[in-house]
Amino acid sequence: MVKVIGVRFRTAGKIYFFDPMNLPINKNDHVIVETARGVEYGTVVGEPKEVPEDKVIQPLKPVLRIATPKDDEQEIANKEKEREAFKVCLEKIRKHGLEMKLIDAEYTFDNNKVLFYFTADGRIDFRELVKDLASVFKTRIELRQIGVRDETKIVGGIGICGRPLCCHTHLSEFIPVSIKMAKEQNLSLNPTKISGVCGRLMCCLKHEEETYEELNKKLPNVGDFVTTDDGFKGEVHSVNVLRQLVKVIIEKGDEKEIQEYKVEQLRFKRKARKEKFDVDADALRELEKLEKEEKQENKSKLS
Repeated sequence: MVKVIGVRFRTAGKIYFFDPMNLPINKNDHVIVETARGVEYGTVVGEPKEVPEDKVIQPLKPVLRIATPKDDEQEIANKEKEREAFKVCLEKIRKHGLEMKLIDAEYTFDNNKVLFYFTADGRIDFRELVKDLASVFKTRIELRQIGVRDETKIVGGIGICGRPLCCHTHLSEFIPVSIKMAKEQNLSLNPTKISGVCGRLMCCLKHEEETYEELNKKLPNVGDFVTTDDGFKGEVHSVNVLRQLVKVIIEKGDEKEIQEYKVEQLRFKRKARKEKFDVDADALRELEKLEKEEKQENKSKLS
């Protein structure tokens, strides 16, 4: 086991482990650490804890110090410089006529590098732009192309639920989302209703996936035949996953009626659910396109 402290550098950003070096570090403290990008100012997300060695990327770098008032002042000054750098970069992009959308500018704590995040439809030749920016800022320049989900995470916004976006508030890393998750939760397979601000499938589809999968295991599928505890046989008309209720079409002589039962009142042999999406062809193509784009974006991050 290794003693570590978790540190974030952005709101809802990825958590990185560092060696606390026996410093009296508490949750929400600001610390100065050394990263691959240089010296950085981060926020502690929890108390020091022990984790298995295989969960830590070696070598584990130490916390240099707990942030001092002077460090806090420098971080505030850096934020102001980032706003100015953003404006300058926008002007330079227009000057060079580049088809790219600038999203954010970021200084490393030691001002050793300025990073500019942007989105674009394809590859951009920004060599002349980098030279121009380097002549203005007199430091190392890095331009980093990001995807639409990363753009939304940085910029933030309000989701269709009326709450701040998950990715901007608490979701540290993006998780794969699929059409199957929406189907499992009996959601409308309308692209406009299950797509987020970024245009990709909503991250929150993943939040309740395990719960719905577990609850659906106990229920028959629509169209299955069941036997009720009062001796009737019928076909499943619909199910209420959260309440674990099943509506069954019961035949009584020449008449049919729909009755509702608790799942415990039914006997049935559950069949594997067929992956059939009850949605028109255009909507399905749009959903499959969103799913494919997300997979490609995740793959490009890993490569």
